[in-house]
Amino acid sequence: MNKIGIIGAGNVSRAMLTGMAKSKYNLELIYVNSKTQESKERLALDLMVNCARSNIDIVKKSKYVFFAIKSKHYGDVIDEVKEYVDVENQIFISLAPGFEIKEFKEKFGYPNLKVVRAMPNLPSYVAAGMSCLSFSDNDFSQEEIDEVVEIFKSFSEVEILDEDYIDTAVSISASSPAYVYIMIEAMGDAGVLTGMPRKQSYKLAAQAVIGAAQMVKELDLHPGELKDAVCSPGGTTIEAIKVLENRGFRSALIESMLACYNKAKQLKK
Repeated sequence: MNKIGIIGAGNVSRAMLTGMAKSKYNLELIYVNSKTQESKERLALDLMVNCARSNIDIVKKSKYVFFAIKSKHYGDVIDEVKEYVDVENQIFISLAPGFEIKEFKEKFGYPNLKVVRAMPNLPSYVAAGMSCLSFSDNDFSQEEIDEVVEIFKSFSEVEILDEDYIDTAVSISASSPAYVYIMIEAMGDAGVLTGMPRKQSYKLAAQAVIGAAQMVKELDLHPGELKDAVCSPGGTTIEAIKVLENRGFRSALIESMLACYNKAKQLKK
């Protein structure tokens, strides 16, 4: 198997690696580097991955090189490592919102560089993430595509998208766990308000979200149809739905996700 190098030791790196550990991926194949010695040593200690000496060391050792850093740092890192790239055999995976494949190649100066633009999310931490991938045109064999997909499948579901949709994926799957966490917290608060202990209230709320999402995935029914199935005539649920609609729940979600999408677009500038 080929080695994986990760430049960056922040939340996204930790989420992916923890999910990989949960699914029994061979972490001995993985090298990590970051700006601070402390952050990469903490990852190495917690998850038994290897500390690389430098970004150059990452590129020299790895077939798959993840850029798990903010896009504003891409230029400096690329300048540091580009002369050590094996264009024919290496695959570079960019995780930054708004940073296009074309721009990544231009900064490296290699038009045939194999680049994947990827958008994982935080539930990768429990090997239940969602990763959207876009591959640079005409650069990859099917075998290489399959290899990259298998890496991401170790911590997430995988969907291959046209690059034009990656910024949309930021709002739908990469950022949206934050919206869901707020909803679960609010549901838990409501439970506490009516007298239920907080721990139990959060458990009920979280499992309701998990189960509802699983039904959407598995039953191939429109979400509206599933919502209607819960709403008995004159019952408790339709009363709650009325309040949500009056308070603009649906509109607030759409507008917040549109704001997220537009922010991702702005990052390109």
